[in-house]
Amino acid sequence: MRIRPPATTLRGRLLLSFALVSVLAVAAATGVTTLQARDVVLRESQQAAVSGLRASVQAVGPDLRLPLDRAGLRLLVSQLGPSAGAESSSSQATYAASFGDELVAPSRGPSVPTSIRREARTATSTLVQRVRVDGSTYLAVAVPVVTRTDDSATGVVVYSMTSLRSQDTVLDGIVKASATAAVPVVVAAMILALLVSTGLLRPVRRLHAAVEEMSNGRLGIQVPAVDRGELGDLARSFNQMSRDLHDERETLRQMEAKARRFAADVSHELRTPLSAMTAVAGLLADEADLLPDDIAEAATLVAEETHHLTRLVEELIEISRFDAGTAVLRLDEINLSELVGRSLTARDWTARVDLDVPHELRISVDPRRIDVIVANLVGNAVRHAGEAATIRLSARATGADLVIDVVDDGPGIPSDVRPYIFDRFVKGDPARGGRSEGSGLGLSIARENAELHGGSLDLDEHHDGGTRFVLGLPDVVVVHDD
Repeated sequence: MRIRPPATTLRGRLLLSFALVSVLAVAAATGVTTLQARDVVLRESQQAAVSGLRASVQAVGPDLRLPLDRAGLRLLVSQLGPSAGAESSSSQATYAASFGDELVAPSRGPSVPTSIRREARTATSTLVQRVRVDGSTYLAVAVPVVTRTDDSATGVVVYSMTSLRSQDTVLDGIVKASATAAVPVVVAAMILALLVSTGLLRPVRRLHAAVEEMSNGRLGIQVPAVDRGELGDLARSFNQMSRDLHDERETLRQMEAKARRFAADVSHELRTPLSAMTAVAGLLADEADLLPDDIAEAATLVAEETHHLTRLVEELIEISRFDAGTAVLRLDEINLSELVGRSLTARDWTARVDLDVPHELRISVDPRRIDVIVANLVGNAVRHAGEAATIRLSARATGADLVIDVVDDGPGIPSDVRPYIFDRFVKGDPARGGRSEGSGLGLSIARENAELHGGSLDLDEHHDGGTRFVLGLPDVVVVHDD
């Protein structure tokens, strides 16, 4: 079974989609929660810092005697700070005060930002600003001291710098808690995705298995169509297609069987009259020298065509035996060299073929069928390789196995014909030379005879400069212990 990357499978995509959606949902919820919590925490801290500083200003404001010198500013700063009932956050703050350009601030702690000082000089209301100092966040608050009569600026500004470290710690805790809570959510989403994908993919797996069964020839296979959705429609469509293909195959089989029976019946019916015609045509051809030229030529032509028709009928009858499964082997132990010699002599091909067959080689085969194979392979070379071509038949034994090569150096078989050369009624290209006298059944019958022996007959696709057929017959070589 081929292992695919998870992202290429439907289950993997579903799991990844669920995981991505759950992570995005958790991240969005965590972000919104964190922002809202941060806003609440900072707003409360800001309110506490502002209210605390304002309370201090209200407490010391009436006692101020303007203008303030540096000593007065120090006294004012010392009076600032948490009072009774002030917010606890004020304990984390440092204070400063300014009058004009004079600023008094503690020697330790964050300094007051220049920007808020510059803006506070002319302001009459409270200013608030968050700043980063040495990696820490501080809340800078500036409260201008105004007159009681008309709320005009007195030039005195008090400042507080409140550390937000505790608030940052709280916010970090919220983020970490949200991230921790996201883990079980993602795991639950993955489990849910696994359950959903299992249910969704079950009918897909059934369809996949059914398609593989069909590819192995089991047409008509059906799958359950229990789903009421798209997968159910797909299953019903598949079942209908499978039934249609099965019915069409059965129809084609019946038509093919009828055609084969028709060809076999016709061939058998033609055999008897063809025998008589062959005898009469042969007699006329033998007496052609005694006939007028035009009649002699016609008699010779009739004899040749009758011979071809007889051969075609015999080959059709042979093919019908293979199709019906009635072809049987009649094994006999023979000398291969003598068998091949008789086959070539009977057809007057001895002078055309170079033989390389060991004289002592004996095999156990059906002699008639081996003769048919040799006659078809050599006859094919004689007809198509050309008069000047060299034809060679060689045999060699490898243990109990026999290999026979029939090779010619003719023009060869065209590449577009080679894949179909063993199909029925396929003839070689006229470029292989001369008029084709075969029926197109010879090589098909030769391969059927080879396979009936448990062997094979193939065309050497890689042979250059002609044609090479290779006949392989296993366990036919007779080996005597003496």
